[in-house]
Amino acid sequence: MPPDTRADSGIDLDDLAPEALDRLDEGVIGLDPVGTIVVFSEGASTLSGLSREAVLGRDFFRDVMPGTNVPNFRGRFLAGSRNGRLDERFEYVFGRLPQPLRAAVRMRFGRMSGDRPVTWLTIDPMESLGGSQPREAVMAAINSRVRAEPVDPGLCEREPIHIPGSIQPNAVMLAADAESLRIVAFSTNVAEIVDPAGPALSGRHLADVLPGGFADTIRARLASGTLDDGRSVRRRLTLPGRPGAVYHAVAHAHSGRVIVELELEPDAADDFAVASQVDTELAVTRLRAAETLAGAARIAALEIRALTGFESVLVYRFDTDWNGEAVAEDKTPDWARSLLGLRFPASDIPAQARSLYTKAKSRFVIDRDSVPVALMATPDAGNAPVDLTFAQHRTLSPIHLEYQRNLGVNGSMSISIMVEGRLWGLMIGHHRRPHYVTPETRAAATVLTDAFAMRVQEIESRRLWAERQAHLDVEGRLVRGLTRSDDFVAALTGGATTLLDLFEAGGAGIVSGERVTLIGRTPPSEAVADIAGWLKETLPAGEPTYASSSFTAAFPAAAEHREIASGLLAAFVDESRENLLLWFRPEVPSTVTWGGDPRKPVLAGSGPVAVLPRRSFERWVEERTGYAAPWAEWQIQLAGSLAEAVEGVVLRQRRKIDELTGLLVEKERLLAQKDLLTREIDHRVKNSLQIVSAFLQMQRRQIADAEARQAFAETSARVMSVARVHDSLYQADSVQEVDLGQTIESLCKDLAGLAGEGHAVDLTAERGLMVPYRKAVALSLIATELVTNAFKYAANPAGGGRVEVSVSGIGDGGVQLKVCDDGDGLPDDWADTQTRGGTQGSGLGMKLIRAMLDQINARLDVANSPGACFTITA
Repeated sequence: MPPDTRADSGIDLDDLAPEALDRLDEGVIGLDPVGTIVVFSEGASTLSGLSREAVLGRDFFRDVMPGTNVPNFRGRFLAGSRNGRLDERFEYVFGRLPQPLRAAVRMRFGRMSGDRPVTWLTIDPMESLGGSQPREAVMAAINSRVRAEPVDPGLCEREPIHIPGSIQPNAVMLAADAESLRIVAFSTNVAEIVDPAGPALSGRHLADVLPGGFADTIRARLASGTLDDGRSVRRRLTLPGRPGAVYHAVAHAHSGRVIVELELEPDAADDFAVASQVDTELAVTRLRAAETLAGAARIAALEIRALTGFESVLVYRFDTDWNGEAVAEDKTPDWARSLLGLRFPASDIPAQARSLYTKAKSRFVIDRDSVPVALMATPDAGNAPVDLTFAQHRTLSPIHLEYQRNLGVNGSMSISIMVEGRLWGLMIGHHRRPHYVTPETRAAATVLTDAFAMRVQEIESRRLWAERQAHLDVEGRLVRGLTRSDDFVAALTGGATTLLDLFEAGGAGIVSGERVTLIGRTPPSEAVADIAGWLKETLPAGEPTYASSSFTAAFPAAAEHREIASGLLAAFVDESRENLLLWFRPEVPSTVTWGGDPRKPVLAGSGPVAVLPRRSFERWVEERTGYAAPWAEWQIQLAGSLAEAVEGVVLRQRRKIDELTGLLVEKERLLAQKDLLTREIDHRVKNSLQIVSAFLQMQRRQIADAEARQAFAETSARVMSVARVHDSLYQADSVQEVDLGQTIESLCKDLAGLAGEGHAVDLTAERGLMVPYRKAVALSLIATELVTNAFKYAANPAGGGRVEVSVSGIGDGGVQLKVCDDGDGLPDDWADTQTRGGTQGSGLGMKLIRAMLDQINARLDVANSPGACFTITA
C-alpha cells in the first residue's frame, strides 16, 4: 500500500524538505508572520495556476489570493498571530483559481529550517466547481454570438434580479415565515453557524438557531410593523454553533418572510480597516462646508474612498432620461482608466435595477468571481422563491458581473443617492482585485452618502429657490396685469413684463383661436398654429402642459426651426384648448463624451441569457444637435399655474361678452320698439295733417272771397307737404331719413289735384335719394310754394299750366331741386318788385321759402328759360 502523502495524515511539515513538500497531494503554502509567502509547493502551484517564482515574497492575502482577505480566512490568521496559537480547520471555496474549488483548509503554526516561524496553509481539494452556471451561460452566449443583433432592451429590464436564489459567500442566510418564525429556507453554507450533526433546520424556530433575545426583538419589531419596507434590526451576536466568533446580524421582513443575514466580524478592529465615528463626522463636516454641487461631489468621492479603501470612487448622476454621468471621481494614481465626465446610456442600469437601488440603499461585492451560495428551501416551504430585494448580500446579476469584468472591476460598491425621495444617482466604488469592507465601514459610507444627498438637496434647493423666487416675481407682475385687463394676450405680450421674461426662453407666444401673437425669436405664425394643432391632437386629455428639450425630433414638421425652437414648453389655458401659451428655447449644440458608443444596440444572448453586457468603454464623442436646455419640473408647474390664472381672465372676458351681448340684444329690442313707435307717430301725424288739410279745403269751398280762398288753398298745400314727409318716414326702412324723390313725387300729384283741371307736373326724380328728415321737410315746403306759385302765376290764357320738377343728387351728399314753369317768365326787374312773390318780396310764401333755405343752409338760383326756373341746391 503506497504511503499516505496527505499533509493531514500526521506528517510534520516542519520536518520536510522542500522536495518532500512538492511530493504531497495537497497544496502547501508557508507564510511568514505578516503573511508573505515563503514556501509554495508544486501542489499549490498546480491548484492556483501560479509558478513558485511568481509568488514567493509576495503577500498571500492582498496580492496572490485577495479573495481570502476576509475575516473567515485572513481573520483567522491574524487572530492566531495575535493569540500566539493557531490550528484551524475549515472549508473554503476559492473562486479565482484556474477554476472554482471547494477545499479543506488547515492553518497552523510551525517552524522552518533555521527555526524561523511559519504559518502552514494546506489546501486539500474537495470538489471542483467549474465556472458558476450563470457565468458559464454568459460566456457561452458571448462565444456563440456570430453577429450583433439588436433586441428589445426590455428583456434586460425583465431579468428577475431580486430573486437570484443565492447570496455572496461571506454571509449565511436564514429565511423564516413572518408569522410563525419557522425556518423555510437557508443558504447551503449554513454549517458555518450550526452544528451539521445537529437537527435539521427545516421547520425549526429562529430562536433555536439565534440567541433568544435577538429572536424576541424580531418578533416585537414585526408586531409593531417596523421591520419591513427596508427597515431592519442589527445586532452583534455570538452563536451557539460558533463559540468565540462574533457575527454581524441584520434582519428584515419582506413578502411574508423574515430574512436574517449573518456575517463573521473581524476578531479585532485593527485586523481590517474600520471607519471610526470621528472619521465620519469630520467627512460630514467637510461636506457641509461645500458651497457648490461640484465641490460637494469631489469631497464626497475623496472621503468615501478614504473610508472604504476602494481604488476608485465615482459620483454618478442620472439625467431625466436615466442616462448617467460621472460628475466626480477620486482614484489612485495608478488607476489608468478615468470615467470622469463620461456619460453612460440608460441601458447600462436598467429600470428594474434602478428600482432596487431606490428600495435598497447599498450593495457591496467583495469578489466578482466568488462562487454564489445557493438558497435551499425546506420541503414544506412551497415553490415561491425568496425575494431578496432588501438583502445586503444578494448576489448580483451575472450580466452585471460580466459588465464589471469588461470594465476591469472586481470588488465594487454602489450606494444610492436619494434626493427628495428620488434616485438622484449612485456612489460607486471600484477595485481591481477582491476588496473586503467591514460592516461598520459600509454603514459609515452609507451615512456619508446620505449626508452628501442632503447637501445636494440643500445646494439645489437654494439655487432652485432663488430661481423660483425670481420667476414667481415675474409671474406675480403678469398676474397683476391680467387682473387689470380684459385682453389677456395684450397683458402677457405688450407690457413692461411679458411671457419672454419667464424660463430663460428665446421666444414666446399665445395662440387664441385663430389669433397668433408672438414675441422674441419664434417660428412664423403659420408654423406656431401648426404646433398648436399638433399639441391639441397629441397631448392626452387631462394633461394641460407639454415640455420637451428635443421638440423637433417629436414633431419633425418643425425641424427647419430647430435653431430657435429645439425646446418647447406649452400650457393650454382652457379645457376646450382654444387658448395656448408657448415658450421656445434655441438649440444648444453640444459635445457629449460617452463611455462607449451609446448607439450600439443591446445584443441578443443565447440559452438562459437574454442579453449581453457592453464590452467597450472607450471614449466616444457625440456631436448633438436638435437639443435645447431642459425644462425644470418647477418651470413646467409654473407654466401650468400661469395658464390657470389666464383661464380666469378668459372666463371673465366670456362673461363680459355674454353681458354685452345681452345688453346689445336689449338695445336692439328697444330700438325696434322706438322705430315702431316713431313709425306709428309718423302715420298718425300724417293722418292728422291730412285731416287738417281736408278741413282747410272744406273751409275754402265755403268762402266767397277769392283772396281768402287762395290763402286757404296755399295753407292746405303746405300742410299736405309736411304730411307727405311723414308718410315717407312711415314707409321707409329708417326713421331718420326720407326718400326725397318719392316724397316730392307724391307731393306734386297732390298739388296738381288741388290746382284743378289743366294743371300738371312733369317729375324727374332720382329713386332712393335719402335725405335727413329736417331737410326733407324744408325742401317739401319750398317745392310746395314754388309749384303752387307756378300754377298760380304762370297759367296760360286757357287757364291751365304745366310745371317741370326734377330731384337729383349731387356730390358730397347734396341734392338739387329744380322747379320750372311754361309761362312768360319773370320780368327783368323781378328782383326789385313783389311780382309773383319774388324772393325779395314780403309775401308769406317768399318768407317761408327764405326761412327754409336758411334752415338747411341752401342756395336759390332763379332764371328764365323761357319760363321762370327756380333751382335749390342743398
